[in-house]
Amino acid sequence: MSQRISHSVLDPFVGPRLKAMYPHLHIPTWFPPEGIVLIGHLSAIIGAVGLAFSTSFWWGGLLGAAGIAGNHLADCVDGTHARQTGQCRNGGELLDHFTDPLSFAYYLIGIGVACARLDLAIVAVVCLFAVAVLTNIKAKLVGEFTLARFGPTEFKALLCLIGVSVAVSHGVWIDSLTPQNVLLTSYIILIVVGLVQLPIQLVRSVIEVNRNGAAPDTTEWQLK
Repeated sequence: MSQRISHSVLDPFVGPRLKAMYPHLHIPTWFPPEGIVLIGHLSAIIGAVGLAFSTSFWWGGLLGAAGIAGNHLADCVDGTHARQTGQCRNGGELLDHFTDPLSFAYYLIGIGVACARLDLAIVAVVCLFAVAVLTNIKAKLVGEFTLARFGPTEFKALLCLIGVSVAVSHGVWIDSLTPQNVLLTSYIILIVVGLVQLPIQLVRSVIEVNRNGAAPDTTEWQLK
């Protein structure tokens, strides 16, 4: 199993506080941690739906932010529940890592729907999954699953802030601060930053796996 290392700026502040909520959630000991993962995934879907309606209804951005926050809470307590109840399983970790990028894809598609810019949504989702694939392959090669300083927690926090900002913009009577403009501008900035960071991360990852990775696999494929 790859060692997990986080360089996140927000994790040291957000993570412990959310995990401290675990005893107050009164989750039954028999309840599987995979169920928490699925609940978190459902919360992500709700958040994406909220973002999709955020430019049409004032409550959309708030629903989006609430869904994203709920997803992150589940993401923080599923592992705690697994360790506390002795239910740590490889399958649970696989499910967790499988659903994480899907949740982000839902958010980005939801914003694309709200902006009526599915072309941008395609670019955003491709960039997202490129980063996810790069992160997972690097983890396999170097034995470390590393989160950058701007990682999932920061991304979710930014999306929550965007959702709230769009909700607030419904009550602002300034032509340039319409919900559509606020969301579309934020979306374009996110995509541009992602496209700039992707090749930088790729180059750094190639250098790191060459320096710290295990011996290269020189075996041929076995056909059975």
